[in-house]
Amino acid sequence: MSIPQGKRVLEIEARAIAGLVDRLDHRFTDAIDLLYHCAGKVVVSGMGKSGLIGQKIAATLASTGTPAFFLHPAEGVHGDLGMLARRDVFIAISNSGETEEVLKLLPFVKRLSIPVIALTGRVQSTLAKNSEVVLDVSVKEEACPMGLAPTASTTAALAMGDALAIALLDKRGLKEEDFAQFHPGGTLGRRLLLKVRDLMHQGEAIPRVDQRASARDAIKEITSKKLGMTTVVDAHGRLQGVVTDGDLRRCLEKGIDVATARAGDLASKNPKTIGPDDLAARAVQIMEQFSITSLVVLGEQGQMVGVIHMHDLLKSGVV
Repeated sequence: MSIPQGKRVLEIEARAIAGLVDRLDHRFTDAIDLLYHCAGKVVVSGMGKSGLIGQKIAATLASTGTPAFFLHPAEGVHGDLGMLARRDVFIAISNSGETEEVLKLLPFVKRLSIPVIALTGRVQSTLAKNSEVVLDVSVKEEACPMGLAPTASTTAALAMGDALAIALLDKRGLKEEDFAQFHPGGTLGRRLLLKVRDLMHQGEAIPRVDQRASARDAIKEITSKKLGMTTVVDAHGRLQGVVTDGDLRRCLEKGIDVATARAGDLASKNPKTIGPDDLAARAVQIMEQFSITSLVVLGEQGQMVGVIHMHDLLKSGVV
């Protein structure tokens, strides 16, 4: 019985989120405008399970460039209202729209002329009637068979919060570099802050042979630089291709005499490249897409400035 019940819950919650799509109208746009023009902070509040959802929404807003924090409504009426100030925007979450602790905050919020965005399942509730913008997050049914535990309703509120945060991120024009400033630690920070130039092999560490060099010289270069490949250049140092361990194996399979072949004969033409200022995470994407383990790094003028290998990305924690 556990699997059918699990499927039932997921289907109900999926329908709850899908039901929000057709409800997005001018009110959603109004909410985004309020948040975008907020000159202070975005304060999110909710009680119980709605409060936990509110904490996540506040965290998502903060991590995507909007100063935000969570205010516990019960703590708010016992001294924490000092966190609120004029020019803030208040997001209140209550499925019933009648949560006592949340409603008690409204008189103080109104005295400061702070606009209220309500996420509620009842658009005729007290909370809705006292809000500048009302976002309908109602659901037809909870996943709880008794209809008691907040399940689908909290999922819908969470999804609406994500929609607000991402739409706001897009309106602000936040770039990956900006996003990285809010996530300096951990894997996410490394993926967003590390650039190819920080990890690439450069100078004498770049495996390189002339296209007229013997295959034996190419093999020596591959072995000595320990990257499983070597670049192949012309007399002017311009990239002509790369020779990898795989290229050598394929040449042997084709019956090419490696003893007499030249590096240029063995090279794969038009190798995949990347720029030094591209994110290291972009290098991972290219390597995974084409099932390769290294990329040649080219500067703005097309000159070869380095080589980056999957091992470098693994060691750095980008992967």
